Amino acid sequence: MPQNAAIRPQLAPVIELKSQTPADKADNRDNSDYFVTMAERSEHLEQSPGEQNLSKESLGKQSLTGATEARGLEALISRAARAGKGPAPVERWNPDFCGDLDMEIKADGTWFYLGTPIGRMPLVQLFSSVLRKDADGKTYLVTPVERVGIRVADAPFIAVEMNVSGSGDDQVITFRTNVGDVVAAGPGHPLRFVDEDETGGLKPYVLVRGRLEALVARPVMYELVEHGEEIDIDGKTMFSVRSGGEVYPIMPAEKLRRLSA
Repeated sequence: MPQNAAIRPQLAPVIELKSQTPADKADNRDNSDYFVTMAERSEHLEQSPGEQNLSKESLGKQSLTGATEARGLEALISRAARAGKGPAPVERWNPDFCGDLDMEIKADGTWFYLGTPIGRMPLVQLFSSVLRKDADGKTYLVTPVERVGIRVADAPFIAVEMNVSGSGDDQVITFRTNVGDVVAAGPGHPLRFVDEDETGGLKPYVLVRGRLEALVARPVMYELVEHGEEIDIDGKTMFSVRSGGEVYPIMPAEKLRRLSA
């Protein structure tokens, strides 16, 4: 995400350091070395000479759960995220769980930290680049040395725009999320549709990466269903959309006719 390239880490004045025990340091030694190596490969970050000279010892002492301001988290995460290069390779990192962070992504996609909205989009994009949802159903911020839990009310991302190209089997529906991800629905990025029982409505989701999904915003959903068609799936007529050579059923065509009556 290009916006991230302009982010400059804020250093010690805004970070509360949490000392580690000797055992902790031994456990994290390999991960800490990788953490520093990523920081030193400065094609990922724009850093001053002083920032590039951060020692391994100081990095090992800094903690996501110890940071008391969003800027402190920014400083830590920016040294793990591949700023300007897209999401960090969080699926390859297996750090210990270090507790939960008072951070929440609301249903409308707004990020909160310590009960306060995070208003800086580049900062939200930076945090989103180290998000991971694990098999336990929980969502984490992940660096090579730490994994901390955060709360997600619905989906971590919102699909705020879409584009349709081609038609029929060649049709491709591409979405842009609120944090700048661009994904084309199809193999690897399936669409799914969930009935909203309390309202009788429909909630579409598109898989962005890993287990992280984007909820399709309501105005975009209305645009999406305009490209729906009736398609026979396993002997049942379904109102569906096509993208990337795949067919994604929305609901039985009979149900749609009843709702439209």
